Amino acid sequence: MITAEQRTAERKRLWLSFLLPFLTAFFLFLPFIVIGKGFFTYCGDFNSQQIPFYTYCQNFIKTGGGAFSWETDLGSGFMNTYSFYNLGSPFFWLTMLLPNKWLAYSMAPLLMLKFGVGGLGAYLFLRRYTKNRQWALLGAVLYCFSGWGIYDIFFNHFIDCLALFPYLLWSLDEFVYEKRRGLFPLFVAINLLNNYFFFIGEALFLCIWFFVKLATKDYQITLREFFRLAFETIAGCLLGCLLVFPAAASLMQNPRTSSFSNGYNLLLYGKVQQYFAILTSMFLPPDPPYLPNLFKDSTIKWTSMSLYLPMIGAAGVIAYLRARRRSPHRKVLLISLFMALVPILNSSFYAFNSSYYARWYYMPLLIMALCTINALEFADIDLTAGFKPVVTVLAAIAVFGLVPTLKDGNWQIGVLDEPAQFWLIFLLAVLGITVASVLIAARKTQRQLLSLLLATTMGFSVIYGVVHISLGKFPQWEGDYNYKTQCYDAMGTVNLPDDHFYRTDTFESYDNLGLFFNMPCIRSFNSTVTPSILEFYPSVGVKRDVSSKPDLDKYALRGLLSVEYLLTPLDHKEELIDKEPTTGFAFDHEDGEYAVFRNQYAVPMGFTYDYYLLPEDIEDVSEESLGHLLLRAMLLTEEQAAQYGHTMTRLPKNELSRTSFSAYMQDCADRTAAACDEFTATRDGFTASIRLDSEKLVFFSVPYDPGFRATVNGQKAEVLKVDNGLIAIPAGAGENEIELVLVPQWLRLSQALTLLGIVVYLGYLVWLRRHKEPVTSLLPLELRGYCPTVEEVEVFCEAQGVCDEEALSEDDTTEDK
Repeated sequence: MITAEQRTAERKRLWLSFLLPFLTAFFLFLPFIVIGKGFFTYCGDFNSQQIPFYTYCQNFIKTGGGAFSWETDLGSGFMNTYSFYNLGSPFFWLTMLLPNKWLAYSMAPLLMLKFGVGGLGAYLFLRRYTKNRQWALLGAVLYCFSGWGIYDIFFNHFIDCLALFPYLLWSLDEFVYEKRRGLFPLFVAINLLNNYFFFIGEALFLCIWFFVKLATKDYQITLREFFRLAFETIAGCLLGCLLVFPAAASLMQNPRTSSFSNGYNLLLYGKVQQYFAILTSMFLPPDPPYLPNLFKDSTIKWTSMSLYLPMIGAAGVIAYLRARRRSPHRKVLLISLFMALVPILNSSFYAFNSSYYARWYYMPLLIMALCTINALEFADIDLTAGFKPVVTVLAAIAVFGLVPTLKDGNWQIGVLDEPAQFWLIFLLAVLGITVASVLIAARKTQRQLLSLLLATTMGFSVIYGVVHISLGKFPQWEGDYNYKTQCYDAMGTVNLPDDHFYRTDTFESYDNLGLFFNMPCIRSFNSTVTPSILEFYPSVGVKRDVSSKPDLDKYALRGLLSVEYLLTPLDHKEELIDKEPTTGFAFDHEDGEYAVFRNQYAVPMGFTYDYYLLPEDIEDVSEESLGHLLLRAMLLTEEQAAQYGHTMTRLPKNELSRTSFSAYMQDCADRTAAACDEFTATRDGFTASIRLDSEKLVFFSVPYDPGFRATVNGQKAEVLKVDNGLIAIPAGAGENEIELVLVPQWLRLSQALTLLGIVVYLGYLVWLRRHKEPVTSLLPLELRGYCPTVEEVEVFCEAQGVCDEEALSEDDTTEDK
């Protein structure tokens, strides 16, 4: 049985595995917290999405929740939109304990917590493969502050995956090696619930890990155990599928996730620089996400491409791969590298999407950290076999900064747009490998080496992390200077009427302002909105990939979309006043940081038409003109026109070219005259009332969702998809009470399967206890009465093909082994 001293020693290591990454992250963020007076901002997606998403989602749930978010773009299903970002994350739900006003200040502490949790998980996984468990502490730091981890602070919610993934591998090892049952389904469920899209890649990597370990006989399980593992996998998937099916139904309609590569693009990257970018990412700290500098003709921006381990880089990995040619870990890494270099295999981690991403690299990085600490711990591995190639590659990379280049008719040194940025990052890599090699060469004992490497790796992680964030943050310093005052501080200071529904617009302001102010806003930055939004906007000449930002000169869209107010920072007030004759927005009043303008031709939500259009009518109409015509006539399909065309007249051809501002004013007046008497937005959809002289289609500028259910006067009604993505509901003559609610597609299936998973899992735990098998516990085995002996560790290491008597003899206490 484990002794009290052994239990104390292991508890200390467990706490350290959390505290060391937490403290490293604390000192990394500390300078920026001080500069921001407690408020941490970064740039790009972090400011535009992560802070407002956390703030909005928490407020939405605390104020009653619902199925439909009016504040997200033109309106989107709340679950489908935010399940990719927040709703499955245990870290997000932890923030529910905080007041909403504190949430923006908690972003940096929350990141520290994520790194701490990731360090604990990495330690639990890595310690099995070390003789002295202290080395697993170093591996945890290497993993958490890898280039991928530092890079993806920019995306924030990606760090959730880095934090939770090690528990998946750990629990699988526990199942195989310790015969520990019931733990694996729990972490399958947590990872699936956390992020369904990343889970696709995690499941694939887990299969690679499992079958390689099985093929090399590192995993030895019976057929019965194999089927037991399959059962636990299915049980875990059932437990964690609550958000999966509704999200999948939405994603299948999203053009960003439904496009696939073909032909040469399946096998070869289009530019040779892509291969160099992937390989060099192992040797250099990453550039900021939006500022690629080397190999910039490849796809690097926003891709999370980094395989860099802090300070020691790839040296330990290379040394390990050369010394352990039969190791399953070597095979896993070589398979991962091969998959990274073949487009179709790389995309298999993301459901074979055609967009290039390297957002799965955190998984092989955990194995790279494992190989590195093994290379450092075992004396029979020659580390010079790793340092020499790293130095050679760094020397080769330096050539790109020195080669003469003719650019724009002028000669310059290097192929780089930002030489200073390149040399700073390059020198960090050189500094790291130099410090590591000096420490290793000067070591006296393993204990001294471990302590020095752990301290310097933490310090180096802080330094290069601060440099990385600074390189991304400070070029946008001036632009983001007013972020806090115009977004966070301005919440609740803008006073607009609340007696009727309308949408707002913004001009020269920060992204997702509507989420901070809890107001429907047509300017939105979100990738997972209702897919019909991505269909509607391009049809009227508005680019829609990750954000909706219709130009101000598309004034007809404001009428169609019931935009009544526009907000702009005070320093842009005069600029907008000058645009009044061409936009229809007139200055109304000032509120705090903003000047508020009112649309003089605002159209209420919900109205009917006298005319309709067919697709063939607009074949020669420009996208810019279509926005005008949709305010005059409803665009129907041939089938819809056959059924409902009798309620309207087909738009005369001479009307197709009438797109002046005066025509727009008349169209706004006509639609207002035919608008609903009452319209109320609800948390699940809306209610509206309208009196009609005859049967009509009532148009609502709401993005079509297959999950919509409509009733008119209590009777089920059809929801039509019109205008390339918006909706219309048939209503009869007389008074009509219209109600529309959103029931996310396949939600009931997800709920039923999750409920089944809970029943199955609980029943399984009861069955395990009755049969006296080791049952799940979040506590490590050492804290539950078991600790492997030195002899057991030696047997295990010999099975791995390694032996290092020095490492064993230098360890002070038996409990450390």
